[in-house]
Amino acid sequence: MGRVADILARKGHQVHTIQHNATVFEAVCSMVDRNVGSLVVLDGTAIAGIFTERDYLRRVAAEQRSPATTRVREVMTECLVCLDLDRSVQDCMAIMTRQRVRHLPVLHDGRLAGLVSIGDLVKHVSAEKEVEVRYLTDYIAGRYPA
Repeated sequence: MGRVADILARKGHQVHTIQHNATVFEAVCSMVDRNVGSLVVLDGTAIAGIFTERDYLRRVAAEQRSPATTRVREVMTECLVCLDLDRSVQDCMAIMTRQRVRHLPVLHDGRLAGLVSIGDLVKHVSAEKEVEVRYLTDYIAGRYPA
């Protein structure tokens, strides 16, 4: 099974971020514009947390807070689980399941190097299984790969 570095090599290292003092409305607009489900929250250049669709639903909408006046720092998830590039896809899936999260920031030498989502992991595993099925089909049919 692959590693986080393999996923980021394919999808890229871009991470969408927002400053901790931005409003929730600004964060939601940014997520909609970029078609993403989370933003890494920064305090200057330091990682302060992550703001996700789930944070919005639980801590803004359900509590009837105003997105226009609520700051991201008030409702973000502060306790982040971060990964390094060498982590296996299997480890990532186990972490996401255990921690009940769908996005994991990736650090390299202490700096933000990417973000993997549950969707990224599913795509990767699916592609690996497709190759395996094709190989086994060729083997059974007597067509050995060159």
